[in-house]
Amino acid sequence: MVSVEHHTLCDGVQLQSIRDTKFKTFRISVHFLMPLAKETAAANALVPFLLTRATRRYPDFTLLSRKMDDLYGAGLGGDVGKIGDCQVLTVTASALANDYALAGEDLVKEMTDVLCEALFDPVLEDGLFREEDLRQEQRQTLEQIDADFADKRVWALQRCMETMCADEPFGVGRFGSREAVAALTREAVTDAWRTMCRTARVEIFVLGDCDPRGVFESLKAAFANVERSYVPFAAAPAAAAPKTVRRAGDTETVVQGKLVLGMRSPIYGSDPRVPAMRLMAGIFGGTPNGKLFLNVRERMSLCYYCSANYLPPKGFLFVQSGVEFSNMERAESAILDQLAAVQRGNFTEEDVATAKLSLCNSLLTAEDSLSVLDNWYLSQTFGERGLSPTEYAARVNAVGREEILEAANTVQLDTVYRLTGKKEGSL
Repeated sequence: MVSVEHHTLCDGVQLQSIRDTKFKTFRISVHFLMPLAKETAAANALVPFLLTRATRRYPDFTLLSRKMDDLYGAGLGGDVGKIGDCQVLTVTASALANDYALAGEDLVKEMTDVLCEALFDPVLEDGLFREEDLRQEQRQTLEQIDADFADKRVWALQRCMETMCADEPFGVGRFGSREAVAALTREAVTDAWRTMCRTARVEIFVLGDCDPRGVFESLKAAFANVERSYVPFAAAPAAAAPKTVRRAGDTETVVQGKLVLGMRSPIYGSDPRVPAMRLMAGIFGGTPNGKLFLNVRERMSLCYYCSANYLPPKGFLFVQSGVEFSNMERAESAILDQLAAVQRGNFTEEDVATAKLSLCNSLLTAEDSLSVLDNWYLSQTFGERGLSPTEYAARVNAVGREEILEAANTVQLDTVYRLTGKKEGSL
């Protein structure tokens, strides 16, 4: 049994409940949406992790962990990401559903209380986050940035995004720059937390086997104690591709080159053509049956991997490929040839059916995981809100060939990024 509810807690704070009794757990996620900016990204990025380290009632990590253990292994965690031009700061609480508590404990209330304490009553010293807590989270964030750099597939995509969106907020990484993270102070991060509570757009999702009424009342009361000064913001208009393709590259000690092509389409956000664009990306290179895999990788043997990924919040299409240094030119040409083929309508009804099957399977499996379902509803923040994965799958299945062809012909190449070795074949 599934029931859906929508509530407004206060200005700029929305709660959506998707209650599904097939789950034996529940999940409450509070997502703070802040404008992406290089000046604030680093300080914002540390906030969710600091908030989930300790609270005033549980003033160290050990005490908080013990509390989670007492609640049948409940979880409290933080995360940072980005959707379009927004940085998303997330704090999530999850636990066993009340019906399965051995002693009849109200786990929903317990975890809602802990969540509210983490958000609005963290442990502070002299009104600031503690130095030790800040330094530990700062170190872990720097390690994550270094890990992204070490994964050259991830790093090459980031570098392409930075080049493509050098004058747009989306070009800022979710953690900000390494230099900015290393320079953070207690004052800067504490101010970021207070600004987040006061000004952010807040999207709250209550998922799984959980009566949302108590969650709603508790969070409404918690936000009532915050002096909100929310200023609505919307997704920025899509920028046009440049008249001349941007080209950028780096040289590192790698044995396999990375080629990333960044493309733009005016189809993004709540545009009704987004499902057609998703299918176009699948036919082009979003599945093992896509043209990039079958032709550029398999038939032409020009790369180790080659795939396309469409980002609906911005209308971006990225093609990522692992390529021998000597094959960079040929691989780029072959990728663009496959795009041109799709734009000419060189795809079959079987290609369309396969892309629909792949996309719909992905959508429907989202309903089997609370974390994936959470991400699904969050992804609709600047799109068509409230559609379940099943409802969206029906939209996908209704798309016709001509709509896919129309979507394909809106795609334009913007940026080409290449990562090559300092010396071909060097380790």
